[in-house]
Amino acid sequence: MKKFLLLFLVVFTVSCTGNAQEEKKYPVSKSEAEWKAELDPQEFRVLRKKGTEPAFSSELNDINEPGTFVCAACGQPLYKTKHKFDSGTGWPSFDRAFDEKNVDYRPDRIGGYSATEVVCANCGGHLGHVFNDGPKETTGKRHCINGVALDFIPDNE
Repeated sequence: MKKFLLLFLVVFTVSCTGNAQEEKKYPVSKSEAEWKAELDPQEFRVLRKKGTEPAFSSELNDINEPGTFVCAACGQPLYKTKHKFDSGTGWPSFDRAFDEKNVDYRPDRIGGYSATEVVCANCGGHLGHVFNDGPKETTGKRHCINGVALDFIPDNE
């Protein structure tokens, strides 16, 4: 019986390891020390360590003027104001990305349930999560994004 359990554990471990996804290489790639030197502590915690800012803490919640929200780590265009909506959650919310090639999606687990993480496709920075409870009249998606992961550039600049 012990040999069977040991064999099962070895086969199970090898099969799980073999199915693990290889970490994607991003065009902007820096060491942890380099990111720490470039980002403030809250940006580093959110963008590089998958943290979350407190709800209703971002100044970006109140921005509605035309413009582009870019990655705070690398400047990649991520979202447009025209796709922003008030979800009532306390985080900037968008029904779609600026361009689907500018973000990547990864399976994630938050709060004990499965979710889809959104990351910058240029640097791999954690942005937030996407949910299927957005505006039905558009995409039905809610990109729930940490404001600290974004910078805003008005269209007139």
